[in-house]
Amino acid sequence: MTRSTRAGRLVGALALGGSLLLAGCGLGTAGVSGGGGDDPAARCGAGTVAAPKGNPEPVPKPGEPELPVTVRSADGRDVTVRDARRVLAVNLYGSLAEIVHGLGLGDRLVGRDVSTTFPAARALPLVTGQGHDLSAEGVLKLDPSVVITDRSIGPPEVLDQIRRSGVPVVLVDDRQTLPAIGPHIRAVAAALGVPDAGRTLAAQVDGQIKGAAKPASGARPTVGFLYVRGSAGVYLIGGKGAGSDAMIEAIGAADAGSSLGLSGFRPLTSEGMINAAPDVLLVMTAGLKSVGGVSGLLKLPGVAQTPAGRNRRIIDVDDGTLLSFGPRTGETISALAAAVYRTC
Repeated sequence: MTRSTRAGRLVGALALGGSLLLAGCGLGTAGVSGGGGDDPAARCGAGTVAAPKGNPEPVPKPGEPELPVTVRSADGRDVTVRDARRVLAVNLYGSLAEIVHGLGLGDRLVGRDVSTTFPAARALPLVTGQGHDLSAEGVLKLDPSVVITDRSIGPPEVLDQIRRSGVPVVLVDDRQTLPAIGPHIRAVAAALGVPDAGRTLAAQVDGQIKGAAKPASGARPTVGFLYVRGSAGVYLIGGKGAGSDAMIEAIGAADAGSSLGLSGFRPLTSEGMINAAPDVLLVMTAGLKSVGGVSGLLKLPGVAQTPAGRNRRIIDVDDGTLLSFGPRTGETISALAAAVYRTC
């Protein structure tokens, strides 16, 4: 299954009762063993990941865009960009706007998606609604000179309408993995006529991620990522390729969903949770609130019977950073590791 298919299925589920990417915050540090119950750190209880609160750091001296430029969009089209003065960069994860800001072009952004939450972008007009759908009217009202997006957002008919209006639309590959961050940065930079800034930013982010990542060791906790939305009755567990697995593995932990052989997001089941036996459960802050906090989460199928449930090792996180796979990913990995491996 492709990443775009997984994104589509997840967005479809979330359209029942709210959007995926919302709130979070907090922090800690040290080791949790894979057994769950015997390590003091496993009994630390609930915690919060300290999400990055600042803006993506722009590259020094990015230079003026050299335009026009023709680039190959991820949908196979050759797209010519002649003007980068008014940029709309939107996707399901908020990563594209972060990349534009990191390239030193943040002052050219004219709108945002609901997942773009860094301080410099919060006052921008919102162009995505429920389920992360775009409105052609809402986009065109902002008079963008170029739209940069990926297949995680749509619908395609709206993108076609924007193209017919004369606005160039560049699609970036939508893989949400750590190795894909550099290519995404370079693709956005190429479309905006600042390829040198793209190479600089990609190298900078790659170094930060390598510096933050924690190698797997013998004492390797199992972490399960749950997407829950109580108001909509949506209860999902992340598996291989969901994006959460890459972040969990980057801190030297094992992803519970992947260990069950799951791909993307799958419905939460009591048997699956008990078999996965996560030492720690990772959830979105807004999602945790929607089920009534830690006590409410423990009432979901199988959760209370896991080591994480017995020890109340529930960690909430702002997925505006957890799943963004953008310039602040290195900082997010460090904060996630600190929360999972914290001392009491």
